Amino acid sequence: MTLTIEFAPEVEAGLLAQAQAEGMDVANYVQTLVSGQVLTKKAADFSQPARELSFEQRRQNLQSWAKSHASNSIVLSDEAMSRESMYGDDDR
Repeated sequence: MTLTIEFAPEVEAGLLAQAQAEGMDVANYVQTLVSGQVLTKKAADFSQPARELSFEQRRQNLQSWAKSHASNSIVLSDEAMSRESMYGDDDR
């Protein structure tokens, strides 16, 4: 399917920057984002309460939910996450 979408300039700039960061052109980047969202929502069945689902269904739902989140998170070092780096050496 071919689809034409008009984005606001700031959204377009964000898409360009994110696509470049992933080493992709914008069309492929947007297609990857949309495909991931559609397939994730299709795969997960959240219509039943968790207690009514089998272990395998709950596992699949959890994996689908996890995949639906951005994978380009910034990972901080242990030192950056230390108390001293957040609050300094002051023991107040």
